[in-house]
Amino acid sequence: MRLIWSKALFGLCFLSVLSAKAQTDRWQQAVKYEMDVEMDVDKNQYEGHQNLEYTNNSPDTLHRVFYHLYYNAFQPNSMMDVRSRTIADPDGRVKDRIANLTPDEIGYLKVKSLKMDGKSADIEHVGTILEVNLPKPILPHSTVNFSLDFEGQVPLQIRRSGRDNKEGVRYSMSQWYPKMANYDDQGWHANPYIGREFYGIWGDFDVKITIDKSYILGGTGYLQNPEEIGYGYEEEGQKVKQPRGKTLTWHFHAPQVHDFMWAADPNYTHDKMVMDNGITIHHLYIKGEKTANNWKKLMEYTPQSMAYLSEHFGQYPYKQYSVIQGGDGGMEYPMSTLITGERTLPSLVGVMVHEMAHSWFQGVLATNESLYPWMDEGFTTFATNVTMNNIFSKEPSKSPQAGSYRGYIRLATSGKEEPMTTHSDHYHTNFAYGSAAYSKGAVFLGQLGYIIGEENRDKAMLKYFNDWKFKHPKTNDIVREMEKQSGLELDWYKEYWVNSTKTIDYSVSSVEASDNGTKITLQRDGLMPMPIDLVITYQDGSQEMVYLPLVIQRGNKPEEAGMPERIKTQRWPWTNITTEVNLDKDFNTIKSVEIDPSQRMADINRDNNSFTLEEE
Repeated sequence: MRLIWSKALFGLCFLSVLSAKAQTDRWQQAVKYEMDVEMDVDKNQYEGHQNLEYTNNSPDTLHRVFYHLYYNAFQPNSMMDVRSRTIADPDGRVKDRIANLTPDEIGYLKVKSLKMDGKSADIEHVGTILEVNLPKPILPHSTVNFSLDFEGQVPLQIRRSGRDNKEGVRYSMSQWYPKMANYDDQGWHANPYIGREFYGIWGDFDVKITIDKSYILGGTGYLQNPEEIGYGYEEEGQKVKQPRGKTLTWHFHAPQVHDFMWAADPNYTHDKMVMDNGITIHHLYIKGEKTANNWKKLMEYTPQSMAYLSEHFGQYPYKQYSVIQGGDGGMEYPMSTLITGERTLPSLVGVMVHEMAHSWFQGVLATNESLYPWMDEGFTTFATNVTMNNIFSKEPSKSPQAGSYRGYIRLATSGKEEPMTTHSDHYHTNFAYGSAAYSKGAVFLGQLGYIIGEENRDKAMLKYFNDWKFKHPKTNDIVREMEKQSGLELDWYKEYWVNSTKTIDYSVSSVEASDNGTKITLQRDGLMPMPIDLVITYQDGSQEMVYLPLVIQRGNKPEEAGMPERIKTQRWPWTNITTEVNLDKDFNTIKSVEIDPSQRMADINRDNNSFTLEEE
């Protein structure tokens, strides 16, 4: 496909990002980081200085603040270690590996001193959180400056971040610096690092990393000194003049992001291309038998994915994106991702697309993943499925979300499901968390296409991105976008699907001749009510549909392309377990009756969804 975008449109989009403000009833804190870091590649240790400009946009006076010190999780007997060893179904990447780390393999992050506006603050390291008692309160709508010195040791690669991963990448530097915890209308979110993902504050990052000259870096942000660095970052024809000495200082700037990741290895190959809209795609990987061919082919799919996701889910707002070999699987970060690279081409493209799609839901919308992981992982899974179906599949599926539906039904019938309102760290099993966040979250959107119509759903998704980018949306925000687009009430859907574990099961109880034609009896066997598409197939092969919306949705979805003609609309009160549909059609002309033949409703037992008269 040809990638053509208006540079003027891109510029306007990017400027709108920088000036984005929260809704009138929302506020959010703001940060501006400046960091200078020196890495010792022999000891796998680093020292740094951080200046943080912190703006309290809340109506509250703050007497304490909290920093995340994520690397402290990678120590024996940390909360991550204990949880990883005692949860019913341990993550295979972790298990007891943290417990067995030696002193030179552990991770740590220590703040040596901290001042606010030049005055020393009392600090206490409590696992992965630094608790800070302020020398004076931070008043509402005021800005203060924090200055701190820190030191860290990069842990052996276990989960997301670390050194010397299984594919030989030296440094995957995520969650590596003291990061201010977020404070919002729900208070502080100083969650210890136990295993799940992250929530940050929007701001600008200016980062200088001094490291051995042989290392090649990539990650978040725009390189500010390519003429001193080279390694493929320079413009075509630009002369590179590296300074003398054994080290280089890489200077990155990242505007309007909530985190900063970098990776480094002396054997990285750096491939770069510029899309027609000015977005630069970077690939950094270690070239070898298992990577060379597939990573070259990946350069075709990365810009295609960027273009498709921007068209269907909202324009990507930054000027670059980096795909970097590293980490322990796939993990998203602003402007970049870490993925393991020794994969088959379908696997490599699939993980790239998934992590790139996170740029919309984790990177730009940035819902709190601790509280609403399904709004990131689930929506990203949904977007991944449709993107892969359109850019990679030789024979696109009519049901790209089928795998997510199967995953949800396994969860719903397992006896292990927990409500999606459960905090990420507090799911009883990894299985319940993963299935809820990824599968049930994707089905949330897939099923909305059934409830309000796919065209309405897709328009609402674009509106959701444009209305809520850089604003940390919550559950009601996505539901309200769907309501505004469709004109339907959907609070019932949120209450059942998100806040409960009640399941959907409808059946065709009977089809029989009546005095006036044919009587069809439908029954709700599950506890969750849903609107029903009932398709009647006649002996001559023709089809018609009876639509049974819920009374509480207060309206009808539009007729959909590809569906049979709607001959009747009949509201079904959720209090009624059964309902009758009467047709003025001769009983002998009917071949079969089926509930939701499109299979977009997550019915946990489809065996009772149809009734074939030939078999009766």
